[in-house]
Amino acid sequence: MEIIGIDVGFGFTKAYNGQNSVIFKSLIGDAAEIQFMSSMGDVASTANLHITLDNKTYFLGSHAERQSSLTEYTLDQEKMVEEFIKILALAAAGTCSQTHGPINVVTGLPVAYLKRDTKRLKQIIQGEHEIIYHHQDAPDEHRKLSIDKVHVIPQPIGSIFNLIFDDNGKICDRDFAASKLGVVDIGFKTTDFSIFDHLQYIERGSSTMDTGVSKCFSVIADKLRQESGVNIELYKIFKFIESGVIKIRGKEYNVISLKKRVYTHAASAIASDLNRLWKNDWDIDSIVVSGGGSIPLAEFLIPSVEGNVIPIPKSIDARFNNVQGYCKFGHYKWGKDKTIPSRQAAAPKEEPSTREEAPSSEETDKAGKGLAWLRRQNA
Repeated sequence: MEIIGIDVGFGFTKAYNGQNSVIFKSLIGDAAEIQFMSSMGDVASTANLHITLDNKTYFLGSHAERQSSLTEYTLDQEKMVEEFIKILALAAAGTCSQTHGPINVVTGLPVAYLKRDTKRLKQIIQGEHEIIYHHQDAPDEHRKLSIDKVHVIPQPIGSIFNLIFDDNGKICDRDFAASKLGVVDIGFKTTDFSIFDHLQYIERGSSTMDTGVSKCFSVIADKLRQESGVNIELYKIFKFIESGVIKIRGKEYNVISLKKRVYTHAASAIASDLNRLWKNDWDIDSIVVSGGGSIPLAEFLIPSVEGNVIPIPKSIDARFNNVQGYCKFGHYKWGKDKTIPSRQAAAPKEEPSTREEAPSSEETDKAGKGLAWLRRQNA
């Protein structure tokens, strides 16, 4: 049994199984016939992601962006669940997976959609799926994915699990687990605010706001449209947003000052929502800032937040923070097998212990109870 964390976001789809990590834009395109393919360029496993699922063929991620005549992405939660999640999640799982055996999945949903979409999400992902990976210089790879169990948790708690668990699903920071923690998870479309007290989810202080980096990109894209007459899709802004300079039909446009203004405004809106939502939760020990959107917004956000803020270190790709936490929680919940029927031969590894060490205090007993509740939820 293999455990995989999967995070299908509006901006990027991520998967992680403890060894392999996968990331590609949440972009779906029609599969065009390509007359010539160069062997140079991006060599990542997702660089030329071309699949067939349910008798339909797709280009995904950067491959769709470069090669498809028709591309689709969405900022609508309903459309994401109904039309995108199955394709993106299964493509990521098959690319990341190391086994022909059953797979258990931990994934997350924004806080506002957890109750509404958990059952549907599980039904979409669970079961037997046949997927074909079409490779550039190799025969087609036919995979049968057997998704046995799916556990759905509030998206932001993945960031906490990534901090408190080791790779084997054992609690490595009991003091942190026994704290009252706030999480600000900034994504492409939304920002999730959540509070966990001894790892118990606190509904009162948890909410989803429509303030993600896509709003910043929309302002920048609109400004560029006014100046150049060209509509730039939001998913293409990732390419140049860090440098702040884009070439349109040979002409350079500098948006560095505009970027700073829109980031400052977005960070101010997030901080205002946070301070209002957590006004009565003055006893929060630490606030974790996470998510892909925290990469550009953190420097503008943190000075405006009241409390002890723990930013994600710059050496870590914050886009993976939740999905790595999902995988670690999966090992806590289901354990970790000694051997996995791998697609590639691997040297045997010593079996790690899958049981928690005995709690050492009343505080960590409370944390254990919080996790016990989460382990039972939608099992």
